[in-house]
Amino acid sequence: MMCCSVAAMAQQKAIRGKITDTNGSPVPGVTIREKGGTTATVSAADGTFQINVTENTILLLSSVGFDSQEVAVAGRTDFNISLTGSAVALTDVVVTALGVKREKRTLTYSTQQLSGVEIAKTKEPNLVNTLAGKIPGVQITSSSGTAGASAAIVIRGMTSVNGSNQALFVVDGVPINNDETGQIAAGSGSNRVVDIDPATIESVNVLKGAAATTLYGSAGARGVVFITTKNGGHKDPTVTLSSELSFEKPWLPERQTKYAQGTNGIYFDGETNKSSLSWGPLMDTLFVNGVKAKKYDPYDFFRTGVTTNSNISVDGGNSNSSYFASYSYFDQKSVMPENFFKRHSFFVKYNTKMGQYFNSTFQFNYANSEQNRLPEGASNGPLFVMLGQPISWNPFPVLNPDGTQRGYRLSRNMPYWTIDNISNNTRVNRFIPVYTLNVTPTKWLTITERLGADLYMEEVKYTERPSPQIGLTGQIHHINTNFRQFNNDLMINTHHSFGDFNLDVLFGNNIYSQYSEAMNTTGTGLTIDEFNNISGASAFSSAQYQYLTRKVGFYAQANLEYNRFISLALTGRYDGSSVLAAEKQFYPYGSVATSFVFSELFGEGFRRTMNFGKLRLSYATVGNDGVGPYALNTPYVRAGRNTNAGYFEFPFQGQSGFLLSTTLGNPNLTNERLNEYEAGLEMNFFKDRLTFEGSYFYRKSVNGIIPGALISSATGFTGTTINSAEIENKGIELLVGATPVKTSNFTWRATANFSRIRNKVLALAPGIDQLGRLIVGQPYNIFYGNRYERTPDGQLLIGANGLPIVASTQGIVGNANPDFMMGLNNAFSYKQFSLSFFFDWKRGGDVQNDVNAYGYTYGTVKATEDRGQLVIPGISDVDDKPNTVPVAGQTYWQSRQYESTIQDGTFIKLRNVSLSYDLNRSLLNRTPFKSASLSVTGRNLWIYAPHFDGGDPEVSSYGTGNGVQSVYAFTTPTSRSFNVALKIGF
Repeated sequence: MMCCSVAAMAQQKAIRGKITDTNGSPVPGVTIREKGGTTATVSAADGTFQINVTENTILLLSSVGFDSQEVAVAGRTDFNISLTGSAVALTDVVVTALGVKREKRTLTYSTQQLSGVEIAKTKEPNLVNTLAGKIPGVQITSSSGTAGASAAIVIRGMTSVNGSNQALFVVDGVPINNDETGQIAAGSGSNRVVDIDPATIESVNVLKGAAATTLYGSAGARGVVFITTKNGGHKDPTVTLSSELSFEKPWLPERQTKYAQGTNGIYFDGETNKSSLSWGPLMDTLFVNGVKAKKYDPYDFFRTGVTTNSNISVDGGNSNSSYFASYSYFDQKSVMPENFFKRHSFFVKYNTKMGQYFNSTFQFNYANSEQNRLPEGASNGPLFVMLGQPISWNPFPVLNPDGTQRGYRLSRNMPYWTIDNISNNTRVNRFIPVYTLNVTPTKWLTITERLGADLYMEEVKYTERPSPQIGLTGQIHHINTNFRQFNNDLMINTHHSFGDFNLDVLFGNNIYSQYSEAMNTTGTGLTIDEFNNISGASAFSSAQYQYLTRKVGFYAQANLEYNRFISLALTGRYDGSSVLAAEKQFYPYGSVATSFVFSELFGEGFRRTMNFGKLRLSYATVGNDGVGPYALNTPYVRAGRNTNAGYFEFPFQGQSGFLLSTTLGNPNLTNERLNEYEAGLEMNFFKDRLTFEGSYFYRKSVNGIIPGALISSATGFTGTTINSAEIENKGIELLVGATPVKTSNFTWRATANFSRIRNKVLALAPGIDQLGRLIVGQPYNIFYGNRYERTPDGQLLIGANGLPIVASTQGIVGNANPDFMMGLNNAFSYKQFSLSFFFDWKRGGDVQNDVNAYGYTYGTVKATEDRGQLVIPGISDVDDKPNTVPVAGQTYWQSRQYESTIQDGTFIKLRNVSLSYDLNRSLLNRTPFKSASLSVTGRNLWIYAPHFDGGDPEVSSYGTGNGVQSVYAFTTPTSRSFNVALKIGF
């Protein structure tokens, strides 16, 4: 028997090879099996493999996303094998935590992936906005139509009172910063993901549940957006050029256009009689000095926006290395005068194989951006005045003959004067280098070292020239910020196959640090005309801010799969954070998840109908250090003094002054914790012609960190930071895909997604039931303020004067959370033509319309055209009968309360329509070009918002902060745009 065994072993050979795709890029994770036998292996990160088989064996190669292939050994020992991508490649292979590619079949949690092609098709300059409406459970809110404006992304609802609720962004395994910056004047800033060029993106994968994001530590508790950048191919160099041109027109709120400036029907000319009111006479009957009065459209203030985007990229390589390099210049001039956003982006990525065991990747991303914008919101910006501008007032000339500002009202700058004399300019230089080294000493072991950094320097300069008309002496604010973030991961990944079992085990260590320093200098009293230098100010003040935070984490993950049928995933992480109490800095958490591919239980006949079915369950608990630095201590802050002229900070007469902060530090702070259960069902029918994925989740955050919780004034402080908040979120997410028609020349693909999320604030702090828009027992971010008295059945209670009675106490008047969100995408392809259109529907979700609050008083809202004698529907509190008492229209509208400004934000948008043509390659044979395409795209072409008076209810005028969501307040309007793009390759 020993002789027989030796003879059998002698017949086996060590077969080596490398597996690539059709572009020459290595394909890791390919299963190589002996046909009819039990021997198997998996290709390494660089696509190489080794297997011991007999010389006449046939190898079976399979990898999700590629067509299966058989290869005969036939006595050979070295192979170079190319796999062809399957028709469903993008839906079958996804990028998971830490950049590991896995089969979607084996995943135990919910995740969705968008390709770079889908991202580019949206023509959105901000990556966050490209995801709007496309992924269930993900809510995107753009702050305004300003070029370079911020956008918020919240996954599965708000979970933290004080900490960020926005998703973590990761580029090729390295977290990057997405803070909102550049805010000096009122309104939003820019979220820093705007620095990422969409042209460099291969795919975006959204990890939603806690079980999917545990490995990312504290920041991953709020979801992860994983960006995979493009790689070069193992081929001859290819150069690609693209150029785009867009034109934009604003979506504007309707306004009244019948009545002139004045009050109670009396005309004011805005020159001798100034007023903010448009309660004057009818324009059709108004004559001034015997001449019929002319109407002036305030919306002429806006311009046609123009955007250009140009890109050149080159990629190529050989059998051992590949490269990809890209340069883009993006220039957007929005519909708002003097508002622009410019971005130069340079990206390079180089992969190389060093010997048999080493593979490395170096990439470098540099972005130089500049944004110029004007103040927005209820501020000294132009829109606050322009949206209330009477139609009877001519805004030209801007200046009086003596050079002073001309205006129709007092105490505000006029719009055209503002665009010439006020600016908020931001310049950013950003660097994101990443180096990854993979060492594969054996076929079952890979060691990865990944070092990345995120560095940017930001200069913000706000200039406001003197305005004697409203008593302002002028000011300059200058802020210079240096931001540095470093991330290092060391990972050991092992893979073993034994019988029908596959086991992947990952161990890792993460070291993370973040440092920021800002110098803020303010100069007031500008005395030299046209000299926008802070040295020309008559008074100065300055301040310096800096912080340093550090984290360290140790993590492990085990994925056990049995016969591609049952999967079990265990994840654990042990984190330490410098912002928490010394004895509580380290905290453990983890997850357990399983999936069951039940379709394997059925016979071939049934699987011809339902070819795939999977159930998955998971539970995860994730820690989060949701508090800023130095909350453990009670710092000193700059003191100030009250005078008859106002409040002034020290220094005073050369003497600095500091006092202890009124918020007491808490040296016992511990981490927040998020606990989540998730269940899911996935089914594919008719060879993936119909697909379904559904998820239900329940998540509860406990030990939520609350800053400024009230304490007894006898302590000498007004508040402190404590762990006490509890918030729950629960919801369902559905994703359905269908291919109703598929022929050799024509394909129709449709995708629909739906999400419904409910949240509730369960607890805040002892003795505290309300913090701003958070109220115990209510959803996160309600609207609370003055309201009207109502009858038990909800009708208005009307007083003897014919006006609604204002309640003696404030109350809840709205809820910013939508009832549900839904997206529908249709894509058609016929030969070289492609057509797609995408609808986005949000049902419910109230919006605070501050433009209406202003317009009701000043008589500019469309509804105020109804200004005769009005009988307000309701029940009289005099006789409990329907109201019959009339009231003057001006009196009624000017008495509107906060409740009247809360509107239903339901909308349906035709968010994107795209038509493209790829030139037939046969027509390019005698040209230097390898490819050419032309596309036409329309964005935001139609918005239906039946209950909202503004232009677009999908807005958050004051940025991405937790407490300012769903507020519409004098911001640059959303635009509809038309884009033409040409792309050629050679």
